[in-house]
Amino acid sequence: MTDQDWRSRVSQPQYGVVEERNARVQMRDGLHLAIDVFRPDGDGKFPALLAYSPYGKDVQRVMEQQQPHSARLGNGGQEAGDTGFFVSRGYVHVIADVRGSGDSEGTYNFQGRKEQEDGYDLIEWIARQPWCDGNVGMLGMSYFAVVQNLVAATQPPSLKAIAPYEAYTDRYRHSVYHGGLYDEGFFHQWFEHLSVRPQKPLIYDFLSAEEVDRRKQALFNTPAVINSPYLHIQLKYETKNPLTFDFLIEPHDGPYYWERSSNRVLDKIKVPALIMSRWSGWQIHLAGAFEAWRGIQPTKKMIIGDTEWLTGPKRPWRDHQDVILRWYDHWLKGLDTGMLDEPPITLLIKGKNEVRHEHEWPLARTQWTKFFLQADHTLSSQEPQSRSTSGFANDPHLPPNRASTGLDFATPPLDEDLEITGPIALYLSATLDKPDATWVVTMRNLAPDGSRPIVSKGWLRASHRELDDKSKPYQPHHPHHRDVPVPVGEIQEYAIELRETSMLFKKGHRLLLEIRGQDTQVEEPLWYHTCNPFKTRHELELGGTRASYLLLPVIP
Repeated sequence: MTDQDWRSRVSQPQYGVVEERNARVQMRDGLHLAIDVFRPDGDGKFPALLAYSPYGKDVQRVMEQQQPHSARLGNGGQEAGDTGFFVSRGYVHVIADVRGSGDSEGTYNFQGRKEQEDGYDLIEWIARQPWCDGNVGMLGMSYFAVVQNLVAATQPPSLKAIAPYEAYTDRYRHSVYHGGLYDEGFFHQWFEHLSVRPQKPLIYDFLSAEEVDRRKQALFNTPAVINSPYLHIQLKYETKNPLTFDFLIEPHDGPYYWERSSNRVLDKIKVPALIMSRWSGWQIHLAGAFEAWRGIQPTKKMIIGDTEWLTGPKRPWRDHQDVILRWYDHWLKGLDTGMLDEPPITLLIKGKNEVRHEHEWPLARTQWTKFFLQADHTLSSQEPQSRSTSGFANDPHLPPNRASTGLDFATPPLDEDLEITGPIALYLSATLDKPDATWVVTMRNLAPDGSRPIVSKGWLRASHRELDDKSKPYQPHHPHHRDVPVPVGEIQEYAIELRETSMLFKKGHRLLLEIRGQDTQVEEPLWYHTCNPFKTRHELELGGTRASYLLLPVIP
């Protein structure tokens, strides 16, 4: 079906908007949540879409003057979806403050069990209202999308479909600790954008007060905290940013993170799901789309694009609302929009910026190809004939806006186009002169004009190098349950997962791999990690029986 054909089949704008602000809805424990209801001004009943977050429902408004995404403006305040777009086409848009946020009562639960149960209760309350026809979906990106998966897993009877866009599914690996590295930059500022009141950290629900205090006192003596006034303050004044306090106290995966991770309950989602994300979401949401694809069993579709195709570079988030309308028109209104006639996966192939339909992930025709790290710092599918080493040292006192040191490996200029679509794994054999280190890996598309856009990223704390039975050769998986110190001076293998990607490296371009011991804040100032606080020598094995290599999903 052509783009023009399906657009003519979906609901067209015909209604004005009736507003009901700050209504109160009682939850099963007697607590009240605050909601805003926006409904069509026509007669009859309509399907409804719930948007649910702690950002404050009052700021979830769409204005004609689109605001840029900036540090001053925060998250743009419009991730709940375009109210006017959906209401004018015959949907009720309900925007709710989660418990402990905005105008709702209670204590903020940070996507925990209570917040999930509240979502169930809200959906069933919405279905009973005189303006609702009993069919409910959910709407919104990022936080709004993450809770879609969590709430759907509670199986509210009136929830008929979901459309999570930009939704991590593993709270530990996708958000808080990348490869065991604390995502300090993001959480340094994120909590400040919530409409949440000061509260006791939630980690006390999982650990005794004595154990929390023991861990806190030990952290005060670590170099990472000693060298960071910010982390020291978060530890000492635990209600200032209670989530950062939680994350510092619990540096390993476990029950605290499991309760907030939909990957553990994806099999309980029984409604159709439209999974959407951007290739550039390495730092938080991208991996969640593919994990949701693997874990959700009912009817599902996955669309992965990027800013130039799927969402547009501007806020508010509304540039692909028509795709979500097409989805909900099918499931909530019973309209034939043709969406299910198309293959289940739609991908933007970057590099040539073409959209392609696929049937499975990873792609069945993938040629898994090892590209070895060579002594001359090239990348080649030819295994090195002899052993050599090459190394670097990190700089724990790197000044701001200064590029970090490391090693670069690149293919020669390509003789023909090379498509890389799928998961990526880097296998490094290396020795360290300290019992721990942090690996930060970036893959780039190096063009003849010198431009070098990021293709994918990966991270691993050396003491978290253990693998578990979920690992695949192309997608290493680390349990992150404990620290295992590195034997100093002994060769160890580090299997590093890089985020999934799709990129056509054109003839004349080069595939560039950057290996570092810390972040470079020049390009991505928001996304920096608490990295190794000691100067450490990283010595890579190149060739021999312990050759280092990059495992790439080559598409013929």
